[in-house]
Amino acid sequence: MPQEIRPSTFKYFGSSFDGMIDKLSGAFGKFEGELIDRAEDFHWSLDYSSSDWASVITGYHQHEFQFKIEPTESSVEYLSIVLPRSGGMGFSHGSTKADAGRDRLLLYNTLEPEQVRMYGQSNVIDELLIDWNIIQQTLDQTFERPIGESLALVPELEKTTAGGQMIAALAETAIRSLRDPSIHSPVALAHITQALADLIIRAVPHRLSQFLERKPCMIAPWHIRRAIEFMEANVSRPIRMPMVAEAAGVSTRALQLGFRAFRETTPAAYLSMLRLRGARLDLLDPENANTTKQICLKWGFFHFGRFSAIYRSTYGECPSATRKRVRGAPVYCP
Repeated sequence: MPQEIRPSTFKYFGSSFDGMIDKLSGAFGKFEGELIDRAEDFHWSLDYSSSDWASVITGYHQHEFQFKIEPTESSVEYLSIVLPRSGGMGFSHGSTKADAGRDRLLLYNTLEPEQVRMYGQSNVIDELLIDWNIIQQTLDQTFERPIGESLALVPELEKTTAGGQMIAALAETAIRSLRDPSIHSPVALAHITQALADLIIRAVPHRLSQFLERKPCMIAPWHIRRAIEFMEANVSRPIRMPMVAEAAGVSTRALQLGFRAFRETTPAAYLSMLRLRGARLDLLDPENANTTKQICLKWGFFHFGRFSAIYRSTYGECPSATRKRVRGAPVYCP
């Protein structure tokens, strides 16, 4: 009989604001916060349940406060879906400010907010966290090309809209599955999180939405598919476009025209994005002992300054900052 797989869970609670900050700092990384108004008593609790595909956090806070969390080497990138039950939650990221309440969802990448605020007395928030790798894989499959740039989701979603209703319903189902061991099914939860990823990419406006609204492209011809297969199989080798064209059985010009028509990019840019993602995975691997420059060279980037600039424009941080964050060292990226 197969062993039953249950979500891992823990619960914290207390009656002081400083005690909450200390406890959450130990659990989630460097956690800094402050009360909006003075309060002698501050009762709070946090329930956490996690499985392979998703996690849910339910927080209760007696009074309003704001906080920020600095990522550590153990920080994982998630898509957060916030469902306020009482009170609300908001965040700021650069010029973007967003708030959620009982009739509005909040969606954001957990590594992006600079400041988060919990507001309303006796605030109760459910937060569903989906592994960002699921979002990334769904993006790649949807657009049939590697996507490296920030998704820039519109963070506020009204629950009265068709998309908001469907996302809220799927999120509620995932939360119930994580909370109740009697109905928890890892296979079902995997399907739910995948459905959420598909729905969010198609129903929530973001940087790439314009490409979804275009007339669907024809299926890519065989020589484009063969070129992509060759690139993926040889991505860490010093291949050039004539080699890719030869493997695909077409001229270099036909290869260029095919990629522009069916992938809206050039074959060289497509290969560069594959290599950039390989370099990032190496930089995010805490067991990889290679230096940043060694990783850069491994993936075919021979000009470190140019690689660093492309990497930073794609991922929002320089390569050395990624490596230091993974290793828990102080991060400085000029």
